[in-house]
Amino acid sequence: MRDTRTRGKGVADMANDAASAAEELPRAVARARYVHMTPMKTRRVVDLIRGRNAREALAVLQFAPQAASGPVAKVLASAMANAENNLELDPETLWISAAYVDEGPTLKRFRPRAQGRTYRIRKRTSHITIEVESLLPTTPKGGTARGRKGDAQAAAPKGRASKKEGAR
Repeated sequence: MRDTRTRGKGVADMANDAASAAEELPRAVARARYVHMTPMKTRRVVDLIRGRNAREALAVLQFAPQAASGPVAKVLASAMANAENNLELDPETLWISAAYVDEGPTLKRFRPRAQGRTYRIRKRTSHITIEVESLLPTTPKGGTARGRKGDAQAAAPKGRASKKEGAR
């Protein structure tokens, strides 16, 4: 006899998952695979921009002295373009929700050394992934966004004094 009490998700869990999926912000992803740069060096650059505004992150990458900032900037620009063109999101509201670097295949090369020996040279590659999300709910470009100050004040009850006005 099978024990079905702990197996699978219950109805309440499925409803919670559906509700959280509906609240999830729109997200665009861009990847660069097989970039000829070591993952450790590329992660140093990606750590600079994780969690920032997308435009601000591009400015940081533009002036970063590391060689890996070039490919990372290209991936970020591609993710922003995907969000703008495919999902019709405003590029001003984009922020970097996830950015990570995975290790790609390593190319092995050999260098001759003294007394007939060889040393292995490892040419490492990286897979760079950047995800951007819009801070505001989904609205087409040029549309009005919910959550502005005027909307919040209009939604406040009229009979009570707000905190800013104080009780008279």
